[in-house]
Amino acid sequence: MNDRITSILKTIPTNPGVYRYYDDKGEIIYVGKAKNLKRRVSSYFNKQQSGKVKVLVSRIADIKFIVVDNEMEALLLENNMIKQYKPRYNIMLKDDKTYPWICVKNERFPRVFLTRKKVNDGSIYFGPYPSVTVAKTFLEMLRKLYPIRNCKLVLKEEHIHNGHYRPCLEYHIGNCKAPCDGSMSEEEYREMIQNIKRVIKGNIHEVLKDMKAQMMDHASRLEFEQAQVIKDKYDILANYHAKSVVCSNTIFDIEVFSYEDADNSFYVNYMKIVEGAIIQSHSFEIKRKLDETAEELLSMAIIEVRQMMESHNIKEIIVPIDLDINLEGVKFTIPQRGEKFDILELSQRNAKQYRFDTEKLRTLVDPERHTKRILNQMKDDLNLPVLPEVIECFDNSNFQGDYAVAAMTQFVNAKPNKSGYRHFNIKTVEGPNDFASMEEIIYRRYKRLLDEEQRLPDLIVVDGGKGQLSSAVKILQQLGLFGKISIIGIAEKLEEIYFPGDSIPLYIDKRSETLKVIQHIRDEAHRFGITHHRKKFEKGFLHSELNDIKGIGKHTAEKLMLELKSVKNIKEASLETLEKIVGKAKAGIVYNYFRNIQD
Repeated sequence: MNDRITSILKTIPTNPGVYRYYDDKGEIIYVGKAKNLKRRVSSYFNKQQSGKVKVLVSRIADIKFIVVDNEMEALLLENNMIKQYKPRYNIMLKDDKTYPWICVKNERFPRVFLTRKKVNDGSIYFGPYPSVTVAKTFLEMLRKLYPIRNCKLVLKEEHIHNGHYRPCLEYHIGNCKAPCDGSMSEEEYREMIQNIKRVIKGNIHEVLKDMKAQMMDHASRLEFEQAQVIKDKYDILANYHAKSVVCSNTIFDIEVFSYEDADNSFYVNYMKIVEGAIIQSHSFEIKRKLDETAEELLSMAIIEVRQMMESHNIKEIIVPIDLDINLEGVKFTIPQRGEKFDILELSQRNAKQYRFDTEKLRTLVDPERHTKRILNQMKDDLNLPVLPEVIECFDNSNFQGDYAVAAMTQFVNAKPNKSGYRHFNIKTVEGPNDFASMEEIIYRRYKRLLDEEQRLPDLIVVDGGKGQLSSAVKILQQLGLFGKISIIGIAEKLEEIYFPGDSIPLYIDKRSETLKVIQHIRDEAHRFGITHHRKKFEKGFLHSELNDIKGIGKHTAEKLMLELKSVKNIKEASLETLEKIVGKAKAGIVYNYFRNIQD
């Protein structure tokens, strides 16, 4: 930290506000908000940070800040600055310009159509709709209900009065009421537009109520054809509403935000519910740039989406976690039961499904990209100098000090390479000494690779804690490989990651792909080693002294060895102990055999 940064840190106020980090070229590289500017900015330089944050801090040449009155102003200012400057280390949400809106045009006989551009001409816009297909389907339904025009004619009163226009084909096939020639009054047309607005907003019950009243009025006057026309439209709208309802219509005007967290990706689902029906739903992905928490990412998503959706009238937001965010007039709810809890679960299922579909598509389209993403994630999480394209993992096992074996598994590009798996019979170690066994197999493996000039791994994983790791490091130092090959240890109980020379372990998120790969190769080493150990064990005890006892077969020998662990223990066992394991007759044979030898 240079003198300039040190002096700036001393002058930063404790007010809420927005801070900006600049590099040595004067470019903004990061924008952030804080309730307390001094505490937040200082934390970047005082706390132990991850590799990504360290890189950011190393590039900070200047700090500037803006003090605001409250947290809400800080949130909005941060969001706008990120959009304006697009800093390298800030996350960016997808641009809302890619999504269509339903526009009710500001004109004498308003048209209703899809558009991707919002023009400040007094027109009313609804949306945006993340799915073009959904938006088009919805608009088609509206046109079935209400025969509004889709032509671009300028319907001036004098033109209509003078018969300037003639009805087109849309009129003759029943899709338009021809306001162009005066067949439909402006008042009637405006009433249709008002109903369209209500349907788009989700206020369908009001429209259905009006339709039912009109239908009954026509029926009372024996105008059954007109009543049937309204009934058909009523059925269309009621059917649409029934399909979209997810809870009782007593739940008005709420938004739901949920997420699925996955390492560098953060998947968010948004729902807008009016009268118990979902009228908007959108899932999207946020890419982590630093070590943003789920709370920070979800808060940012809420601000961005509410701006995009223009959700100024929504006063309640359902979320799965407590957020350090305060929006004026908005209540945040974390439901524990009931209908709101069910809605939150529905949103979370959508977020989870979106993550699954996105990752599956990436794997299918570009498998190498998927692999590179995992390797890059491991490189960042473990602070490795290179991508861990080749990983080797070691595990050893013994049976009460006997039949000592070890196993090595190899992963290439985060996947098992079974042709690279190796078994080791421990040759130089007597008794149960895991540390010495680890030294032997590490030496044998990498001495051979050096002698044969074969490719060395990028990462070594040792199954065990600090002791096994230290033993492996000792041998790498002897071979001149320490520092050339990265090495870690994993302690099985708490899944702690140990690094050479560091007594404090690293705890990786249980959902992390990095931890999943390490666990996978560790479990493979354990499985592979156990299989080899079992074969050697069986071979060993089946050719032990027990085989020389007449009347004692393989099954009896197995039972004795499994229970008493060694031939020595069998020799020293009492007759009563032996009888409990193999019965009176065979126990007597074994007991007398070893007593006769001793005599």
